[in-house]
Amino acid sequence: MSVDERTTPATTGAEDTIPGPVTLVIGILLVASFVMILNETVMSVAIPRLMEEFTVTAATAQWLTTAFMLTMAVVIPTTGLILTRFSTRSVFLAAMGTFTAGTALAAVAPVFPVLVAARVVQASGTAVMLPLLITTVLTFVPVSRRGRTMGLISIVIAVAPAVGPTFSGFVLANLGWRWMFLTVLPVAAIALVVGGSLVKNITTPRAVPVDVLSIVLSAAAFGGLIYGLSSIGEATEGGAAVSPAVPLIIGVLSLALFTRRQLGLQREDAALLDLRPFRSRTFTVSLLMMLISMGALFGTLILLPMFLQNVMGLTTLQTGLVLLPGGLTMGLIAPLVGRLYDRIGPRPLVIPGSVVVATALSLMTLLSAASPTWHVVLIHVLLSVGLGFLMTPLMTSALGSVEPALYSHGSAILNTLQQLAGGAGTALFITVMTTRTAAGVTEGLGALEAQAGGIHDAFLCGAVLAVLAVAISFLVRKPAPVPASVGH
Repeated sequence: MSVDERTTPATTGAEDTIPGPVTLVIGILLVASFVMILNETVMSVAIPRLMEEFTVTAATAQWLTTAFMLTMAVVIPTTGLILTRFSTRSVFLAAMGTFTAGTALAAVAPVFPVLVAARVVQASGTAVMLPLLITTVLTFVPVSRRGRTMGLISIVIAVAPAVGPTFSGFVLANLGWRWMFLTVLPVAAIALVVGGSLVKNITTPRAVPVDVLSIVLSAAAFGGLIYGLSSIGEATEGGAAVSPAVPLIIGVLSLALFTRRQLGLQREDAALLDLRPFRSRTFTVSLLMMLISMGALFGTLILLPMFLQNVMGLTTLQTGLVLLPGGLTMGLIAPLVGRLYDRIGPRPLVIPGSVVVATALSLMTLLSAASPTWHVVLIHVLLSVGLGFLMTPLMTSALGSVEPALYSHGSAILNTLQQLAGGAGTALFITVMTTRTAAGVTEGLGALEAQAGGIHDAFLCGAVLAVLAVAISFLVRKPAPVPASVGH
């Protein structure tokens, strides 16, 4: 299907079926996105091995994760512009090709700086793929089938990061660290070749102006915020090269300037990141709920492995296996939740889901070094069920309330703020844990007991936030039908 034979967008509501070429494109984008997002969290378990391999400190090794997040935060805000100016096929080839090249470079990296550079290249491709997938679904999937399709996307967003530590734990237990990339490389290469052959142009690119100042302000704003948040944990341990306050202040000021400039440029349809989706109450409330959920997810993904390995004494492989049932559960229920959304809307799913998340985080505060492993598995599965009931309805409600002409910008906003939420959740949990652990040691507690207390307090903080999310869940509404064409 060429640009001239475009599929009729789903927003017309003319049909209740997904055209075959669009189904094929979405399937390829789903597989590609899953492989890419998986790579965002694979490094966490491998850090100790890489510190030894390259003779670097923990603070230096952490750049493998920080650089990935920073690149995502800088590139994602530009995806609204990218998806408007370029065709589906060209964006896919550029994103998948970049990711594949980064993966190959990482697999053969001779020194640590090259490995960090490879992660930056990987992230550059990853940042574009998910907005491309979401925008394609919003444009071409009928509203009546959107929930179940977005359920598949929630597998990518929530399950891939959760499975990352399991995958890397298995690889590290049986093979060298380079195999974390060598096992992904063939999948990425196949997706690139198959996608290059089958993905067609299902959108019509249009020329829009590029505001260089907006790109600079965006990079300073989101890059500064992500870097500042990710370095808070190091600062509490006295290992941060720069005080987190510096990048956070730069980020906040740049964000204020960026927002002001976008509000002016969007009147001329020239904004890098159009902020008009925030005019929708449904978009704003659903997005706020989703950000709290993502903060809880990423905070838990950081702390739970620490608890399992440092407090309970499990190996990296055992840790990965303990977390696997939760990730699989979320993946299994996501399509079901999507179908339920299509039938009953978001509130009957979001309210109980938020209650389950709050309950699971509260139960995590009861864990101790003597807790049976199966307790951790059950609580993590419970958390995964709750998050599974939140992700799809919230994402579908938020983006379903956006005007069709702003789909790419709504997707870019959602994905950008998800990165910030992940960084904020991680920073909050790590800061609370580190501060409480240090206080425990000062009080005369043993290192193990002090860290267990710090993790306990971090989960308690997460539970408090989850209770706030329960209150907000009652405000979530199903999006009203949006006209197919809305003028600016």
